[in-house]
Amino acid sequence: MPRKSVRQLWKDKVSGKPVASSANIPVSLARKKYVGTILGIDPSLRGTGLAVVEFASGGRQILLRSETLKQKPKISMPQCLGNICERVLQILDTYEIDVVALEQTIYVQNFQTAQILGAARGAAIAAAAMRGKDVFEYPPLRVKQAVVGHGRASKEQVAKTIRTLLGHGAMLQLDESDAAAVAMTHAFTKAD
Repeated sequence: MPRKSVRQLWKDKVSGKPVASSANIPVSLARKKYVGTILGIDPSLRGTGLAVVEFASGGRQILLRSETLKQKPKISMPQCLGNICERVLQILDTYEIDVVALEQTIYVQNFQTAQILGAARGAAIAAAAMRGKDVFEYPPLRVKQAVVGHGRASKEQVAKTIRTLLGHGAMLQLDESDAAAVAMTHAFTKAD
């Protein structure tokens, strides 16, 4: 019997058709849960979201830290990039991070905006490279699919889902919840 896609399985579930559970899958084929600590980054020149999420062996996710690196308009672009690199290095030196996961730049019509976002990503990637960390990048559509279940979810829907998944009482700022979502995307979709 051919394997069904996630989309087809979801369609079957919503329409009330029986869907095979993972209990029917032989243990050797069941996907292992990710165990480790991931630094998720939602890069932006003026508001980079950072989240350190630990994935415990029992399948539990624990938010160890989240923050938004806010930078005022009066700070020059080179200084902002230096601040992003420095903050990522500080986090990598504080926590035992296994990998870094970043959100890829989305399509933007303005060339200058794309350059600025690319530079912010570069500053974060450079910091990870300086500490020898593997970097994985995920497009926003994939992040939303992995965390919320559909790629057109709003930032608010992502934030609510992250709050539920982490069992966190308060809503995270949007940049922070996006960073946590990128970390979770890596944990949920990483190839074994």
